[in-house]
Amino acid sequence: MNEKPAKPSPSSSPLSEGLSVRDAQACILDKVTAIGTEDENIALERALGRVLAADVRADRDLPPRDVSAMDGYAARAADIADAPVTLKIVDDIQAGNSPRVTLQRGQCARIMTGAPVPDGADTVVRVEDTRPGQDGEVEILVPVKVATDIRRRAENMRQGEIVLAAGTAIGPGTVGALATAKQAAVTVHRQPRVAILSSGNELEALCEPFDPSKIPDANTYALMAQVQAQGIEPELLGIARDDPAELSGFLKRGLGHDLLLVSGGTSVGVHDHVRPTLAALGVSMHFWRVEMRPGHPLAFGTLGRSLVFCLPGNPVSSMVCFEQFVLPALRAMLGHRRLFRRTLTASLAHSIKSRPGRIEFMRVKLTRKASGIYEASSAGSQSSSDMLSMARADGLLIVPSASKELAAGETVRVQLLETGAYQDEAELGDES
Repeated sequence: MNEKPAKPSPSSSPLSEGLSVRDAQACILDKVTAIGTEDENIALERALGRVLAADVRADRDLPPRDVSAMDGYAARAADIADAPVTLKIVDDIQAGNSPRVTLQRGQCARIMTGAPVPDGADTVVRVEDTRPGQDGEVEILVPVKVATDIRRRAENMRQGEIVLAAGTAIGPGTVGALATAKQAAVTVHRQPRVAILSSGNELEALCEPFDPSKIPDANTYALMAQVQAQGIEPELLGIARDDPAELSGFLKRGLGHDLLLVSGGTSVGVHDHVRPTLAALGVSMHFWRVEMRPGHPLAFGTLGRSLVFCLPGNPVSSMVCFEQFVLPALRAMLGHRRLFRRTLTASLAHSIKSRPGRIEFMRVKLTRKASGIYEASSAGSQSSSDMLSMARADGLLIVPSASKELAAGETVRVQLLETGAYQDEAELGDES
């Protein structure tokens, strides 16, 4: 499906506090639409993961004429209606060669897969349904209907027709189709330039020596990986300390990008300087706080064509906010039509208590039962600082804001986290 998902409409002013998740998403996507996307032309070898920005048309009919779908013999169906019958072989046609004769009654042509069907023939008999004869003859063992194992001209592509529409995400199959259409270069939506900044005196950089009084900076690298999963290499700005002057310098660098992610320093503490410093730099803040758990102190703003996300400092909160808000924005900027993570239904393995008032995203593991139904169970601690629970999680269980408790066995909805869907076994079903 290529339909663009309908955007929800914010029910309150974009400058309000405490938006619903849906309204916050709508506010963000409205700004992305206003900014628009830019295009670039790249070699097909570098197109994987990108999104077409222009329609692609076929440069020829494919196949260029009727061709055989099998190795066998091109024949006239009327001649073999009473098989077994013996036919005279009058031509041998390989793929890439042209037929030399028009078939007459009682004649056939040996033909390879992909070779053009000769004039006079209207069907192909598979080689396994034949037996070698004598003196240039072949015995046809079974009757074959008209048009059997023939691929018709332009069955795959017709010259001038759109074969891939703008907005198509380029996967391996798409690359193959583009090569078939002789597209050595393609027009795609430009990748946004993304910068990532962490803030806080308590943070210890990855390259710094161990300090038991500090906390390792996991946010920078978790966010980096989430961005990289979309095929984008972000710029890592480092750690800004809780000093407005130092923070301002970092933010100025980040605002030169299409999208800036800042984690930490967005709450109401006396040393939370991110939002006022952004405001001093001219950033228009469109909302602060979203009615969700974890991730309540999220803020979003713009400066010209730059989008700014102020994410919570707790690492799980930061990652969950990325999934709900940054990811859809990035995918929209890349030109994708499918913006949101896929969800599935599952049976809850155990009861879960929750606090009503905000929608909650709980980290869960998924197990596929013998019945084929998925079962969701807790991935561990639901603390917003426990990064290991994100490492173990297959998805985020969506707990409705009005819920106080979900019972064991209850059907729930889970938002998948993985960038690709895999499972332990092939499960091909009955292959007999």
